[in-house]
Formats: sequence, structure tokens, C-alpha cells
Amino acid sequence: MKAGDELEPLTIPITRTLIVSGAIASRDYQDVHHDAELAHQKGSPDIFMNILTTNGLVGRYITDHFGPDAVLRKVAIRLGAPNYPGDTMVLSGTIAEVEGDTAQVKVVGRNGIGSHVTGTVTVTVSEGSAA
Repeated sequence: MKAGDELEPLTIPITRTLIVSGAIASRDYQDVHHDAELAHQKGSPDIFMNILTTNGLVGRYITDHFGPDAVLRKVAIRLGAPNYPGDTMVLSGTIAEVEGDTAQVKVVGRNGIGSHVTGTVTVTVSEGSAA
């Protein structure tokens, strides 16, 4: 693991089920995450993914790469373009900095309309991890 290394991209189909189940699992009952009619009334073309689901997917992306013993120390993300049903998000990452067994990874998740999420994840990787 060294600065400049790129992580294998992860492609995630954005389904209505993923959006609704992520909102329910994170106890985010805001109607724009599960009710298309109310989302339309509020100016959105459809329901859209909440930040907690996005945060979980970013965490999954990092631990899938570094292995089950990887420990997420900090996840700092910012949302951009919404994730709507029927789109696809592709997460990509680049190791920005390594200090000992800890790395900072720059992460971007892009969909059909732009960058859905950008941020930095700090992860500690033990000797036996996959990285």
C-alpha cells in the first residue's frame, strides 16, 4: 500500500429497493427517500438516496478492498448529484497518504449526472489485510 495506488472501482446499481431499504435501515423516514409522489411534489424527479446509505456504501468499498480486519478511523464525505433509481454509481479511490499501517484514501462516487459523493476515508490496515 503506497500513495498513488488506485483501488479497483466498484459499480453499484441504484435500485428503488436499495434507496428505500437504506433509508429504513438508517431510520431516515423522510418521504423523499421512499415516496415518489411526495418527492415529485417537493421538486425532485424521483426518490433519492440518503447520506447514511452513501456513507455505508463508501465504508463497504474501503473494507472490501482492504479486507475484514481493516478499521475505518474517519469517513468524511460530501454529497453532490443525487442517486436516483435506475442509475449506476461507480466508486473509485486513490491512496493519498500512508503513515505506518494507516492510509488516507480519496474516494469519488460518480453517477450519470455527476459526482454523487466525494471524500476522504482514513483506514488502518493490519498485517493480514488484503491490501
